[in-house]
Amino acid sequence: MGRRSRTRTARLLAAVLGAALLAGCGEDGYEPAGPFRPLPEGAPPEVGQPPAPAPVPDDPAQPGSGQEGGDPNVVASGLTVPTGLVLLPDGSAIVGERETGRLLQVFPDRSPAKELMTVPGIDTGGDGGLLGLALSPTFPEDGLLFAYMSTATDNRVVRFPLGGTPNPVLTGIPRGEVGNGGALLTGKDGNLYVGTGDAGNPALAADPASLAGKVLRIDVFGRPVGGSGPVFGRGFRDVTALCQDDQRMYATDESRDGRDEFDVVTEGASGSAPPLASVPPEEGGLGGCAVANGTVFLGALDGQRVHVLMLDEQGKPMEDATDEVLGGRYGRLRTTVLDAEGSLWVTTSNKDGIGTPGEGDDKVLRIRPPGGQPESPL
Repeated sequence: MGRRSRTRTARLLAAVLGAALLAGCGEDGYEPAGPFRPLPEGAPPEVGQPPAPAPVPDDPAQPGSGQEGGDPNVVASGLTVPTGLVLLPDGSAIVGERETGRLLQVFPDRSPAKELMTVPGIDTGGDGGLLGLALSPTFPEDGLLFAYMSTATDNRVVRFPLGGTPNPVLTGIPRGEVGNGGALLTGKDGNLYVGTGDAGNPALAADPASLAGKVLRIDVFGRPVGGSGPVFGRGFRDVTALCQDDQRMYATDESRDGRDEFDVVTEGASGSAPPLASVPPEEGGLGGCAVANGTVFLGALDGQRVHVLMLDEQGKPMEDATDEVLGGRYGRLRTTVLDAEGSLWVTTSNKDGIGTPGEGDDKVLRIRPPGGQPESPL
């Protein structure tokens, strides 16, 4: 990347300084939804400050910190396909491993990662597993998380306090070897948005009665919002990420011709509408979406980069303000999340059976705002 490109990217990243965590209104506590008997959830473990410094474990299967490699962008290493990532009010993050179901707390100061719990009942066949995480809109009061996970029979959304027992919120999302979706977002309206895949059957995406190939909107107890059922948008192939700014909601999806798409999602709309932007297969595999102040960051697995787009006042990509960061430096990149300081958190996915794992993989990265660190990848 040339000097002019680095300067432009620095401006793009600077534009997102001050992006804040979402906080909504909702009911406290847990109430059952659907014909199931809730299980005791237990008391959550302490979550907050990093543990006291400890030697990095020799076992590469155990999570460590980014300290041993000297790379200022690596905040955690030695993970296995970290997929979902949510930011906590104290500035740390919880990341979920797709294949193991482990939840770990990682810290911006690169302290060793802290294992919190393992989500049970996950089936990792095909592209299934622990696929998405979201915080309760009242997390500071109730400490609850949501997870999108694959079981042996379906995809579902569950809800639990850290260290407690997951209880079903939304079940029966069709499950396949491919097209399991897995996007999860706590919206600015306090509702939960769920991005699903078509499970390899395009007819399901068009079927308004199916939960497959959709963006769903439910409340925190799994109940549809409004009178039209849980379907907010339909006609998608594989929604792997959702993000939202003050005006719009966006999704990443895979089109029928193999290109990856960045779409606007509006209530009642179909995913067959023209996308805002598309990415060719060799640059795609979109699995992450973050947006703030008109700047969009899209994590690309196959493209091994983060695409950066600037949107104009009408929400359209500006042709002269597109860029990328981290191209080819860390391998396959998936989740992208912006924190309150404007830093970008990114997960790698090199142990997913497609990538080539390198030393310390998989990793959680945190790219500082321009001027925040003397060393920068931009």
